[in-house]
Amino acid sequence: MENYTYNCLTLRLEGLKVTDDFMYPVFFFFFFSYLFIMFTNVGIVALVYMKKTLHQPMYLLFCNLPLNDIVGNSIMVPRLLSDILLPPSQRLISYYECVVQAFTTHMFGTTSHTALMVMAFDRYVAICNPLHYSNIMNNKMVIKLTASAWGSAFILVAILLGLTLRLNRCRTLILNPFCDNVSLFKLSCENVFINNIYGLTFSVVLFTASIGSVVLTYGKITIVCLTSKNKSLNGKALKTCSTHLFAYLIMLLCGMLVIALHRFSQYSDHRKLAAILFHIIPGVLNPIIYGVQSAEIRKFLSNAFWRREVLPFPKVETRDIVCQYINKT
Repeated sequence: MENYTYNCLTLRLEGLKVTDDFMYPVFFFFFFSYLFIMFTNVGIVALVYMKKTLHQPMYLLFCNLPLNDIVGNSIMVPRLLSDILLPPSQRLISYYECVVQAFTTHMFGTTSHTALMVMAFDRYVAICNPLHYSNIMNNKMVIKLTASAWGSAFILVAILLGLTLRLNRCRTLILNPFCDNVSLFKLSCENVFINNIYGLTFSVVLFTASIGSVVLTYGKITIVCLTSKNKSLNGKALKTCSTHLFAYLIMLLCGMLVIALHRFSQYSDHRKLAAILFHIIPGVLNPIIYGVQSAEIRKFLSNAFWRREVLPFPKVETRDIVCQYINKT
């Protein structure tokens, strides 16, 4: 008969299965990716805060993405880096730290959807109602949209984790490189039917609302562009919407890949890697994608990575050169 340890406060993470030959290459890949995410996203938030010309609804709403990338990766990646260098038996984590990590992980994924949804609404108003844009997208509306993006995600995730925290635990092994809701309720020997139903409903509602809002807003934007003969409007729509849509598709595909791999136990290692890349890839690409759209952000990124200081040549008067030649002769 199998022995169970009930409600133990120390859990063990399975982590990534990395051989000794690939341990340090994998470690440095995630390490430098994390540094890039922190530097670029913190820099963009600071840039938008300091530059008054960027105090516009589009950039203020965009700041939800780098903030979400900063929080989501700061909770997950440092812990992942330390576990890569440890043997599996020493990858221990407290139950409370695991709950916090699971909450921030799901907040990251949910807020990625809700933040891009409110950004799609902003682009819809800007292109379809340009004359009323300043009246609709005022400071109060930006605050409401930001609060709804984070607030709705908080409520959905709080219910998700609340249903899991009520369960008694009889196992201690987290079958994942980091903690999430599924890994936590799999520690229980109780009936998790309600958890599965709410988790499925949660995913369906989130994906339906997210995809539906993007399809609706971009459908109306497309109709406006096709019926309008204003080349300037069409060019602006293409520029702003293509970057937003590209960022949305990257996030959507990464998230759907993780969900799909959950259904196939033989691809558990691939699922673990996909779950990690779901955090890292959007965090790396979002600053680059939106840097293409914004001249200010593009200038910041180019100065940060490709700037070279060139020492100016000292100014030499022609008279000084003639005098030096005469003195020598």
